[in-house]
Amino acid sequence: MIPRPQENSAPTVAVTDVTKRHHLIFAITTVLYWATLYIYVPILSPYLHDRGLSMGWIGFILGSYGLTQVITRLPLGIYSDRLSQRKPFLIAGMLAGLLSCVLFMLPGTWEGPLSGRLMAGICAAAWVPFSVLFASYYPADRTHQAMGTLSFLTVFGQLIGMSASGALAAWGGWNYAFICGIGIAAIGTLMAFFVYEPNITKPKTSDTAPTAKVNRNLVFRSAALWRVSILSLLAHGILFITMFGFTPLQATELGADKFQLTLIVISFMIPHALVSLWTGRKLAPRYGSRNIIIIGFIAAALFTAAIPYSTNLGWLALTQALNGVAQALYFPLLLSLAIRGFQSQQRATAMGLYQSVYSIGMFLGPYLAGSLNSFGSLRLGFLFGSALGIVAAAISWSKQLKD
Repeated sequence: MIPRPQENSAPTVAVTDVTKRHHLIFAITTVLYWATLYIYVPILSPYLHDRGLSMGWIGFILGSYGLTQVITRLPLGIYSDRLSQRKPFLIAGMLAGLLSCVLFMLPGTWEGPLSGRLMAGICAAAWVPFSVLFASYYPADRTHQAMGTLSFLTVFGQLIGMSASGALAAWGGWNYAFICGIGIAAIGTLMAFFVYEPNITKPKTSDTAPTAKVNRNLVFRSAALWRVSILSLLAHGILFITMFGFTPLQATELGADKFQLTLIVISFMIPHALVSLWTGRKLAPRYGSRNIIIIGFIAAALFTAAIPYSTNLGWLALTQALNGVAQALYFPLLLSLAIRGFQSQQRATAMGLYQSVYSIGMFLGPYLAGSLNSFGSLRLGFLFGSALGIVAAAISWSKQLKD
């Protein structure tokens, strides 16, 4: 089980000092952050295919985004906890997002896209302190609500970026999306300087020096955290095989132009955003986190398997809308369960471990699916993603997954 906070040992945060203005600035920064990372995602697999890359190479480049996160997220979380600071990492993350868009435009075959995708992974690693900082804006008993709101902001930012992607590429060519990403990242970097970080009152050094090490060891020994992290690994494998991976390529094979790609994205992202907001606030308190997570994984497995059998863009859009709902049922809850029950000075470490583990799914999911697709059909990759959903539902069935 996740360890319970120890009395009088955790730093305290003055949640009452957080104002609506602080929430608004954080929300805008979060939206810009995710828009930077996802403004080119719908066109990425068609863009790489247009560059002449094989399915195997496309899968590797798509998955490399997760590879750097596996390496960087846990150390970043530990370092953030030791400094008891989150805001500097937000600024660094936004700058990494800007640089990634620059690298994508380098001439050549695979070098620029690969380096850009790797740098985007470094940008995404900043999500560790991002999420922990936002959780500090809420009392400990409202973590589900905080993570539900943050998931909504995440998907809203992704929706803005991904919705603009196809139109930008249609107007100004592939690179136009990357140029706009640079501009968004520049504005986001400026906004990050104004993000409010609550002051944390620490216990005396003599009291905490031995405790800090023990607390981090408890994080790494938490069976509940490892279980939730593995579930998220499988969840991100599904996501990066589908909408953030090969679904746009499936759409182009059905004849979608750049504008129609945007409509496919919207069909997924709007239901995903709305349900993400409701999951932690309405569904989990009424029906239980475990039940909602199980239903989500079963539905995601079903609708992922349906993708390659779509005979036209209308049916494909329907599978995406239903998949957006399904995946929104478990993502906010897994994010909340990853840090709930940990002390404030443990949370970035716990979140770093959680996100490092699920980053493996962001890499292996599209990489393995791309390898299967290289046999001549996108169908094999989507069926592999469906199998991940079935496995995740079976793991979620365990009673060790607590609400």
